[in-house]
Amino acid sequence: MRVALAQINSIMGDFAANKNKILQFTLQAQEQKCDLVIFPELALFGYSPGDLLERPDIIEAQLQTLVELQKEKPKKIASILGAVTKAPTSPGKPLYNSAVVMATKTESFHKELLPNYDVFDESRYFRAGKVSDHVVTINKKKVLILVCEDMWAAERNDYANPLLKLKTKFDFVVSINASPFTLDKRQRRLKMAQLTAQKLKCPVIYVNQVGGQDEVIFDGGSFAMDAKGKLLAQAPYFKEHLTILDLKDKKAKVVDKKVSDRESLRQALVLGIRDFAYKNNLKKIHLGLSGGIDSAVALCLAVEAVGAKQVTAIALPGPYSAPESFTLAQKLAKNVDCEFHQVSIQSVYEEQLIQFEKAFGRQEFGVLHENLQARIRGNTLMMFANFQNSLLLATSNKSEIASGYATLYGDMCGGLAPLGDLLKLQVYELAQVYKDLIPSGIITRPPTAELRPNQKDQDSLPPYDELDASVQNMVTLHKAAKTETDSWLLKKIAFYEFKRWQSPPILKVSEHAFGHGRRFPITHRVYKDSLKN
Repeated sequence: MRVALAQINSIMGDFAANKNKILQFTLQAQEQKCDLVIFPELALFGYSPGDLLERPDIIEAQLQTLVELQKEKPKKIASILGAVTKAPTSPGKPLYNSAVVMATKTESFHKELLPNYDVFDESRYFRAGKVSDHVVTINKKKVLILVCEDMWAAERNDYANPLLKLKTKFDFVVSINASPFTLDKRQRRLKMAQLTAQKLKCPVIYVNQVGGQDEVIFDGGSFAMDAKGKLLAQAPYFKEHLTILDLKDKKAKVVDKKVSDRESLRQALVLGIRDFAYKNNLKKIHLGLSGGIDSAVALCLAVEAVGAKQVTAIALPGPYSAPESFTLAQKLAKNVDCEFHQVSIQSVYEEQLIQFEKAFGRQEFGVLHENLQARIRGNTLMMFANFQNSLLLATSNKSEIASGYATLYGDMCGGLAPLGDLLKLQVYELAQVYKDLIPSGIITRPPTAELRPNQKDQDSLPPYDELDASVQNMVTLHKAAKTETDSWLLKKIAFYEFKRWQSPPILKVSEHAFGHGRRFPITHRVYKDSLKN
């Protein structure tokens, strides 16, 4: 059998566009003389729909588009695609997350293991199917159909693994997926597929979605392997692709070469920014360019995502900004060839302070004065968002967000935070990718918010190498506090949760990001010392 792995980038809820793309890839597969074309999980609807699934009119529109797709699909090629289907009328949830097989007849097979962790919340919406029923004959080949999590039980809870109960022999397994990117996910996918291939003694074809959806990034990387777990085909990462596999051909066809973690991060963030802007009909992007490392890296990513002509950098010097900061920011903007403006906050800061002190009396310099500067900057950047219908990028990193070292309604303003799941060290590593664009002074100077005289980040934070290690251990890996910095961070995390609830969406690149997959309460007394500011 000749099979096409159709790795596509669906748009949430744009059923007509998704249908047309599925038809386009199906025609290409047919031209390549394929017998079967396979699309990702929920390819017709988009993943993950969330509470859109509670709207009957939306469900009916997708179901109608599925009917249209069945009629318009070329008849000489079979296809498998992910879609929402309706369960029979009976008590319980009315919907399935299904793999729809369009061959000599149309059949639907429903996901059994419904993930309910991190960014996944499928058991809230879907009824479970049975993997034991997921057997279909295509071109005289017996095929087992799996939907994403159905293949992952061996990693999470093997006692619930539906694959262990299967007795039938299969010619091959098809797994359709919407598997989000993290740095370690690729090897884990391969391991799960190898276990499946070896257990069932047949090849496995794994098709994954590609593209950004809100905070989640899907990296593609679809693949196929033989019964022993050896790769037969490998699609590229971070772009749409039609990968052709002849199951009689034992030669591996690897389209994409292995890249470093740093390069994977770059590609993921560029895709995440591009799709967030494009899928929200925002053609322009802007940010505050401070002359520091975070905004510099964010600017380079934005320019790569949407093009320099669509990006604006704005310098916002205040009473404690060093002249060097403006010079470095201006030079970077020139290097990337984007639009650059300066808007001083000095007079607005002074006038607001005067009016405040008239009402409340003279104030000693403190956090009030620091945050006022940040909020004036945030206000100016949001004005530009309204002025140009432009997407504002917030530039805080994960280490700062974890410790609360960011100003609500100030530098936390924005529609998207592309660096919010990166440790400070990872930001510096990404800067090396753009070292021909980013002036060396930005990379070598000590990080500073420039909100008070001679301020440095390390005046308020532990050394970044220690802080990064604690954020990795306590936030990403959920480990217990062991070091002094761990204990310090634990209290900061607890106290500043209210800020993170009001953060813009953060592009997720780790196993545990600050976002809707992390559900910590604001109000609690687990860490009593955290109640003291």
